[in-house]
Amino acid sequence: MWLLPWICNALSCGWRKFILFPGVVEMRVAIVLLFSILVFSDAALAARCLFVSSYHRGYAWSDGVERGVRKVLDGKCELRQLDMDTKRNKSEEYIRNKALEVKHLIDSWKPDVVIAADDNAAKYVIVPYYRDSNIPFVFCGINWSVDEYGFPYKNVTGMVEVAPVRQLFENIETIRTKIHRIVYIGADTLTEKKNFARFNKVADKYNYQIRKELVSSTAEWLAVFKNAQSSDVVVLGSNSGIPDWDAESVKRYVKTHIKTLVITNHEWMMPYAIFGMTKIPDEQGEWAALSALKILEGLKPSAIAIVPNRKWDMYINKSLLKVTTITMPETLLLKSKLIGNEE
Repeated sequence: MWLLPWICNALSCGWRKFILFPGVVEMRVAIVLLFSILVFSDAALAARCLFVSSYHRGYAWSDGVERGVRKVLDGKCELRQLDMDTKRNKSEEYIRNKALEVKHLIDSWKPDVVIAADDNAAKYVIVPYYRDSNIPFVFCGINWSVDEYGFPYKNVTGMVEVAPVRQLFENIETIRTKIHRIVYIGADTLTEKKNFARFNKVADKYNYQIRKELVSSTAEWLAVFKNAQSSDVVVLGSNSGIPDWDAESVKRYVKTHIKTLVITNHEWMMPYAIFGMTKIPDEQGEWAALSALKILEGLKPSAIAIVPNRKWDMYINKSLLKVTTITMPETLLLKSKLIGNEE
């Protein structure tokens, strides 16, 4: 800002001197451009963006969302992050106290926009404290529907997280022609209860019988997985929320005991599944960050429609496929990313 008086004085010499001294004109234009860049850069970085993650770093989904947010917002605003860590700490008291910590940060730091990732940030922060407030929020990663939170509010928009369940079932019917019994295995968490409810709803339309097994330990998960091999299909929900998860021992156990078709809609569960159609967490973070920038430019959250995610990846685990008698259609092999080739 110290350049401003000097620039104003330099530009006050009038157009006749510009004609007589063209080199001076070039210098003055350069100075004005430099000044403009400095002013607008300061204005952009003066904006404050807060990213609130419901979960923790090291959880694959949250890491992907954060990656998407930072890809868009780095250098565009002052970005701070607070992780609520509610996947590993599930007690109501802990979550409510963490929500109050988020509220204190918002009220004291006064961000220009808040990005809130996944359900607990919405349920415990936005709904009780910031409904129709003057602080704009962009959510992402809310599972399936926002009806239970009453969104949209005038200050809230976002992207809903939707798994491709119908598309997943359509594809498994090309792998297995007779499907009657399905077992769903996941962690005993709110997210997995919501995920199973959606799988159950779609399964009804296909006349599949689906049973849920939600567990709290690796030992429980292994026992349920082994027993589920007598079913036609096993659906793997997320393991996040199982505190003693041992990835290597689970991989060895699965490879020894797998017999039936095991599928998932989570990329990080593909080491234990044969086929997967997975959501892309980066998409959620990027969309939320781009919407936050639009809000910083003056667009109201209410003018941005709530949308579902639109992108998926397909995977086939070759190392697990080859220890079963399952034959994968050539069309799926061509369309999918192949993993486990090195094993």
